[in-house]
Amino acid sequence: MGNHENSWLGPQKRAKPLVRAGVLLGLGLGGFFDGIVIHQILQWHHMLTSHPNPSVANDIRLNMMADGLFHVATYAFTVLGIVLLWRAWRTPVVPRSGRTLLGSTVLGWGCFNLIEGIVDHHLLGIHHVWPAGPGPVLLWDLVFLASGVLFVVVGYIVIRNTKSVPEPSETETISH
Repeated sequence: MGNHENSWLGPQKRAKPLVRAGVLLGLGLGGFFDGIVIHQILQWHHMLTSHPNPSVANDIRLNMMADGLFHVATYAFTVLGIVLLWRAWRTPVVPRSGRTLLGSTVLGWGCFNLIEGIVDHHLLGIHHVWPAGPGPVLLWDLVFLASGVLFVVVGYIVIRNTKSVPEPSETETISH
């Protein structure tokens, strides 16, 4: 690949701080979407509604607290992503690519769906996407995982297909 600075698998080396920021933003935003839309607005489930112990699964106060702790984690991912984005864009060699940021945020959201879906829905079994919905519970959990795979693939494609941004000139570097 010569001077292009890309690995065969990853983004341009100079863009990696931006990608890390976007992935953390995506983890946070994916979590916020899940918590706000699925837990609160649609009320399909709470964090512990499929817990094996019925006294835990049916305790709405405990479920609301677990939802709140979940939101604290998504908030932390989002704040950390913003801090990393701020730091990345203050570094002159990091490209200010909205396309790279968008792709990495979508990729991070997909990672959220995959990690949360595998851990909470399948390994721990503490909740499922839409237990009272039409069709089997497993169907909705698999749709959630499939959305994660789709987001990861689309985000990766966007990042990889972003044109290489030329190195800033010495005068641009000094002016930052």
